[in-house]
Amino acid sequence: MRLDRITADLPTDIPLATVVLDATRESETGDQAVLTRWKDLRRGLEGQGADDATLEALGERIRTISKAAGKFGRVLVAARGEVLLDCTLSQPPAADEAIYDKGPHAFALARVADERVRYLLASVDRSGADLTLHESATALTARDGEVSVEGGHDELRKANVGGRSQRRYESRVEDSWERNAEAVAAELSRVVAERRPELLIVTGDIRARTLVVDALGREAREIAVVLEGGSRSEGAKPETFNARVAAALEQYRLRRREDVLDKLRQLQGQDGPAVSGRDDVLAVLRRGQVGELVITETVAGPPSSLARKKLWVGDGPLEIGLTEQDVIDLGATAPHQVRADLAVGRAALAQGAGITVADDASIGLADGVGALLRWDDAATPNDRVFTQSADPHRGEGHNRRRAAAEAR
Repeated sequence: MRLDRITADLPTDIPLATVVLDATRESETGDQAVLTRWKDLRRGLEGQGADDATLEALGERIRTISKAAGKFGRVLVAARGEVLLDCTLSQPPAADEAIYDKGPHAFALARVADERVRYLLASVDRSGADLTLHESATALTARDGEVSVEGGHDELRKANVGGRSQRRYESRVEDSWERNAEAVAAELSRVVAERRPELLIVTGDIRARTLVVDALGREAREIAVVLEGGSRSEGAKPETFNARVAAALEQYRLRRREDVLDKLRQLQGQDGPAVSGRDDVLAVLRRGQVGELVITETVAGPPSSLARKKLWVGDGPLEIGLTEQDVIDLGATAPHQVRADLAVGRAALAQGAGITVADDASIGLADGVGALLRWDDAATPNDRVFTQSADPHRGEGHNRRRAAAEAR
């Protein structure tokens, strides 16, 4: 799961305050429960050294209570008196958490990325289309620009004009529809190439959307999904259509996650460029080999199962190891210990890796962590992981290394 769209505007060289909060209102007027949770988190941030301006900015934003019903969570990131990110989660976290540390809290942002789908919505009719680019999880919320596209042809309806001209007239109308569809498809293909949506949802007039989809370029056609119920005209029932969009986005999210897990299972079964387990993941993180970090729900947290453990890090995010000597050997001049979940996440982001959060029961990962690699060589760890049986045990060599590390 790519995090770059979320992290692009977040600084990496200054401390950031990250808040993961259960934003559920216990009643229609139950704002106090959320504010009480924030009060406890604020004390924790103060103890970690967060500045007053940043705390006030977070408090002001959190006091703007969402009126959304049901259970949900919220992730906020702030620095230097400014809230840089404020996103909702479809489910509240198992525990609230507030971290003040250098750079983004990667595992918290992976939760946000998992619920986001960047999609282009095209509502078409026989004259053109309305295009809207969305960045959303389960509802039509955020928008990134809206534009109407017109085909430029005006003979749009078949009419029974009778006489000898009937067939000629119908032919002209069909030609007009096809030309309009080609114009819309060309614009959709251009927007897909430039804005890189993950999904293209086409709705509207049945005949028009069929012509448009048939005329799409290869890249746009591969991500296209056709949905009933949308329309350019007023009077359509948005609730029904929005529910269909939400279902399509959820289906895509699950498929996107499962594609990563399928690839990891396949490569592990073939002893391919994939690893699992803390020691091997640390080894490939240090070498910048990770294309996709895979973590279980338990590891992602909060609370993360890795939060109770410490790793040694150096000046750079890839200087990471189990012992102080590990990072000194990498050239670190000021080794220090940090929470393991923060260190692993930071190293993944530093090499542009994606992060996928998997259900614990969906794949067997030693220590709850694994990685798909960009490349491998003779020095890459290649201990086999029996993910099909969810067996967490590895080879004897791995167990000896693990026991030695735990004893340090």
